[in-house]
Amino acid sequence: MQHTGGCMCGAVRFNTTGEPSRVTICHCTWCQRRTGTAFGTEVVFSDGQVEMTGGEIARYRHISDESGRWLEVAFCRRCGTNLGFTLEAVPGVRTLPAGAFDDPAWITSDRYKFRHVFLKSRRDWSDLSPHVEQYERHFRS
Repeated sequence: MQHTGGCMCGAVRFNTTGEPSRVTICHCTWCQRRTGTAFGTEVVFSDGQVEMTGGEIARYRHISDESGRWLEVAFCRRCGTNLGFTLEAVPGVRTLPAGAFDDPAWITSDRYKFRHVFLKSRRDWSDLSPHVEQYERHFRS
């Protein structure tokens, strides 16, 4: 199974191979600011399943005010599109934003495990599906 995606301007592209391990919908305040909305929807892969090509990727390392660990977000240097992140807490794993795939229709909760995390920061105006696992913090907490 392969899926493609990339940034808005087309400078950075990615290709995934194989199935993702899950889809995480994160309601933490960092994801709210990072995405400019109520949550981030990230498709989780191992590093070896993702190939990035094209333009230079910029990175920003954020230190969590809760865990003290880093999260490093990648984005296109030209248009600023979010290209996912890696986490100190989970080496060898990288996420890709669901909306950055060329055709995200394959990302469905009947096919993959979905998890809502950091519900303690959830905005009242974001509805939750009863068909998805839900955690007040992270599921590893």
